[in-house]
Formats: sequence, structure tokens, C-alpha cells
Amino acid sequence: MTNSRTLSKKQVISVIAIADDVYILSFARDFAFRAGQVVAIDLVPDGQPRLYSIASGEYDTNVEILFDERPDGQLTPLLSNLKAGDTIYVSEPFGTFQCNKQEAVWIAAGTGVAPFVSMVRSGLGLNKTLIHGGRADANFYYSAELEPLLNSRYIRCCSQQEETRYFRGRLTEWLGNQTNLSTKIQYYLCGSAEMVVQVRDILIDKGVPFRNIISETYF
Repeated sequence: MTNSRTLSKKQVISVIAIADDVYILSFARDFAFRAGQVVAIDLVPDGQPRLYSIASGEYDTNVEILFDERPDGQLTPLLSNLKAGDTIYVSEPFGTFQCNKQEAVWIAAGTGVAPFVSMVRSGLGLNKTLIHGGRADANFYYSAELEPLLNSRYIRCCSQQEETRYFRGRLTEWLGNQTNLSTKIQYYLCGSAEMVVQVRDILIDKGVPFRNIISETYF
């Protein structure tokens, strides 16, 4: 349980809005972690912390947390209002959503791209394809960094913006249209529980073995 983990005091470096209700919170890194892991964060040391994927590379100076502010959320409306120098409480990193250097496909919805950004920044982007779903072009976070590194292996699916230079539709629609998905590589999924289930079903229908599908529910 997340509330049983010891939280340590950290000082906020910045909270930057990068899209409507979407922010990057950063603080100095004083722990080691593996790309794909999460941390528990709260504003008090003994509350009900929430889990967030780390978006930083394993050797970056700062830790970045990508999050969207949920109006009915208990924590994100408070996190978005933090300023440099404010205090947060953070657990040690944990989790097993980790990737190696073998060929794989990463599939993310919204801020679920965070662990894959961490993997790219940690040198794991070679031979990887990233399929990212977002409501509008502004929701393809870290695009400026990912595009030159992944090139044609970076596929964006825009579900709600009428005019877009990317695939117009949900990422599940894009996947459903594919006829040559490899059944021999691993697929890493990060998004809402609904998205994970839908994508898993599509992949299995296309012959991808269940053991080759690794998932992480939204953080």
C-alpha cells in the first residue's frame, strides 16, 4: 500500500504548465531508479499519497513528474499550485514496469507517456516504436524531444481535434487497422484501465501472446 511507504521531504524546483491542466513538477534527484518506475507523492508525510511515473532519465539531475490536474482530485489541484521552494513528500522509487534494449512497442494514452519518456532519456529508445494517443496535438507531451529520436517510429493518434497532421482517431482505431503487427516482440501499455483492456484485447485478437503484453495502469 502506498501509504505504508516512508516519504522524504523534497523541495520543489518548478511546476510548469505545458498544456491545459497538464504540468511538469520537478525536484532534485537524490535517489537511483530504473526507467519505468513510480514514486508516491503527497504534501504531508503521513497522508494518502498518490503514485506518479517518473519522466526523467536515470542519470538526470532532476526528477520530473508529468501530471494532469483533475478538478475532483485530492492532490493534483494542490500540486499544480506549488511554487519553487515549496515542500512535497516523496517515496523511494519502486515498480517493475521496466524495459530492456530489445525491440518493443510502447503504447501510451495522455500522461501515460511519462515512463516511456524516462526510457528514451535512459538510452532505451533504439528499436522501439511509440504509439501515443491524445485528445489534441497539444497533448503529445515531450514531442519536441521524442520526434527527432524516434522519427517514423513515433506514431501520434489524435482523437478529438478536427484538423491534425497526425492520425485522426483513437490509438485503438490505429491499432485495429494494422495487419502486420509482430507477434514476437513485447508490447508495453500505459494508460487508463479501460485503455489497457481495450488495447490488450486488440493485440490478442491479432495474435500477440498474452505473455508479450506488459501493462501499467495510469499514474
